[in-house]
Amino acid sequence: MSVKGQKQKGVFAADTPDDIDAFRRQLAFRSWHRGTREADLLLGGFADRHLAGFGWDELHSYRRLIEESDPDLYNWITGREPVPDRLKSPVADLLVAHKREPNKR
Repeated sequence: MSVKGQKQKGVFAADTPDDIDAFRRQLAFRSWHRGTREADLLLGGFADRHLAGFGWDELHSYRRLIEESDPDLYNWITGREPVPDRLKSPVADLLVAHKREPNKR
């Protein structure tokens, strides 16, 4: 719960769901509802293709990525800017590589 006048940190409730499938659904929903159509397509397609195979560590890495702004994510995914060191992970590498894959669902 956020206090009036304070910005809520991140896009998720303070506690991660105990159920990994609920966490996947939460991340998938957020991936498809970003605010820009470009980000919806890039992240939603990635989520549809990869989240089911992710364990807790990968899901948390992905959550950290999608808590960033759409313009930053777009620049990293398209290679305009490198992914910052604080967010580098195998999941970030997979997300960048996903943009280059044929559109599969």
